Amino acid sequence: MTTTDSAVATVLGEVTALVPKLRESGAEGEERRWIPDENIQLLDKAGVFRLSVPGRFGGLDAPIADQTRILTEIARGDTSTGWVSMIWASSTWIASFFPDETQEEVYAGGSVRISTGFTPTGTLALAADGGFTLSGSWKWLSGARGSGWALLAALKPGPDGTPAPFLALVPFSDLTIADDWHTSAAAGTGSSSVTAEGVTVPAKHVVSLIELLGGAIGDRSNTGANGRNYGLIPFVMALGASSYLGIAKGAYELFLDRLPGRGITYTSWTDQSQSPVTQIQVATAANKIAAAEAFQETWLRPLQEHADAGTQPSVEERAAVRGRAAYAIQLAKEAVDELFVASGASVIMRDVPFQRFYRDMQGLSLHALFAFNTNQEVHGRSLLGLAPDTPFL
Repeated sequence: MTTTDSAVATVLGEVTALVPKLRESGAEGEERRWIPDENIQLLDKAGVFRLSVPGRFGGLDAPIADQTRILTEIARGDTSTGWVSMIWASSTWIASFFPDETQEEVYAGGSVRISTGFTPTGTLALAADGGFTLSGSWKWLSGARGSGWALLAALKPGPDGTPAPFLALVPFSDLTIADDWHTSAAAGTGSSSVTAEGVTVPAKHVVSLIELLGGAIGDRSNTGANGRNYGLIPFVMALGASSYLGIAKGAYELFLDRLPGRGITYTSWTDQSQSPVTQIQVATAANKIAAAEAFQETWLRPLQEHADAGTQPSVEERAAVRGRAAYAIQLAKEAVDELFVASGASVIMRDVPFQRFYRDMQGLSLHALFAFNTNQEVHGRSLLGLAPDTPFL
């Protein structure tokens, strides 16, 4: 699938040109535990934060395949900047399922950055005016320090008193961001905890998470055959996989950059590239990355076909997206692992950029939504004719 929209192609070209700059910034982002402000400014100028914004608000409304291509390039430059950009792009798209009045408020500026907390660790209490009061804390909110809005999952009691998960859209100016992001991986993502204490949320800023997950989104202006309704979890899985793929591509390039002039200690090899073992390791890593990249077509194409037709993916198709995207992520991780083993002991030095890509890949591969075994179980149950046993499809 190729990029045909000239505006989107321009963004891709500008992002590709920024890769060296983003890569150079990685150590600074890790040190400050947040991506450099300049990275945000450069990506904003390139149009990255308009990718998921609907066209009627001046956004690029880019197809899913184009978004993944651009996000892969960002992560190829810097792991944390790529991860945060992916979170912002997917979260910004989710806001398009809120009522038109809310969309007009959120998308007014054309360039939007939203972070999301899917775990319902907050509560929504009904207020006298028909709105709600939001309280709670949410951990691991990637991009919190640079977001304008937050999508926060919270439990709201139903008519019979049974709580159900809803998403509340809240401006970050109403939230408190904790300085608690101290990690050995993905340090630059600034995935801090946020807290809401009795924040007033109008009813138009609250939607059912269960309805969003199932595609039952009600009377929204973006329903139907508009080419952009991909299903919530399939969209997030697709964009997430692109970040892991970008990290693997960046790590591969960094490995090759270090190779000239390197020997293999305690062996007769004065040029590591002449070693058959290294040749096998490099080929194995390169082919795993290529396989992961090619595998994307198995979910990107059907998701786009459904969006163009105004239909929703079936349960089986949704489970397949989870299983296949996680398999591609595992291939990307294995490629980086292979190159790490081939890098020699000096790779653990902080001034070697490869080690940061390796550590970030290790840490991010533990993310619950993208975890290999969990997603293979979901896919496997579906293949065997069993219920996937999760609403996150």
